[in-house]
Amino acid sequence: MRQQERRVEHVHKIRKRTSIGVAACAVAGLIAGLVILLTGGGGNSAAASKSTPTPTASPTPAASTIAEPAHRCTYTSSPPAARSVSLPPTAPDYTASYQATINTNRGKIVINLLNAKATCTVNSFVHLAEAGYWDNSQCHRVSNSAPLYMLQCGDPYATAATKLTCGSTSKVGTGGPGYAFASENLTGAKYNAGTLAMANSGTATSNGSQFFLVYKNTSLPPDYTPFGTITSGLDIVQNVAKGGYSCQYAGAGGGAPKEKVIIDSVTIKKT
Repeated sequence: MRQQERRVEHVHKIRKRTSIGVAACAVAGLIAGLVILLTGGGGNSAAASKSTPTPTASPTPAASTIAEPAHRCTYTSSPPAARSVSLPPTAPDYTASYQATINTNRGKIVINLLNAKATCTVNSFVHLAEAGYWDNSQCHRVSNSAPLYMLQCGDPYATAATKLTCGSTSKVGTGGPGYAFASENLTGAKYNAGTLAMANSGTATSNGSQFFLVYKNTSLPPDYTPFGTITSGLDIVQNVAKGGYSCQYAGAGGGAPKEKVIIDSVTIKKT
């Protein structure tokens, strides 16, 4: 009981700098705090991560429950786009195997994408990579303390030349591709070292372009689509995490990496 109290207290200390509403009770507060830690991945990125969501006439759709591999994907318009890009194709190549290589200033990070388990997520990732969406951007957030051990990337607002300040008025951390889609592969989801997963804005349908690389076993609720496994380059992420952060996002876990990580390109190998 004392351990849980300490954990709840810790999570409340590292809540995201944005003003998404959270539940008030202790248990819900713990889960909500972790949800907020990975905001900024969805399509309504600036609005979703900087204001409290308002009720809608119909319930928010849940995560995808279609059988995987998915034969059809739905991507909904959700402006603004941090960088102009078209919608991914609605008919994914669900039989393919994909390997992604994130080419950075610190070396290559090679990832096997889980196309059979998170088809629409992989379809979007491949589409963005081939469009050069992440070229000359930088990973804007690193967390190196419990319960979160990850490097977060995928926001074009964080250009290679941007000086990350962690200021509350910065757009960095809010960028998305102008569309959103539902979460996948959540049943029994684990975030062990080497996991590639989607960041989101706190709902199951707010996935966009931001993703995170887990470098040490991390305890999170199953709310973030795992869609890849790092096969080479995990040491790059670990070394960046060891370097810590130059500034901390107010109320959030982690901050801007001291060791700058620039994504030169993301290349895809399909078999």
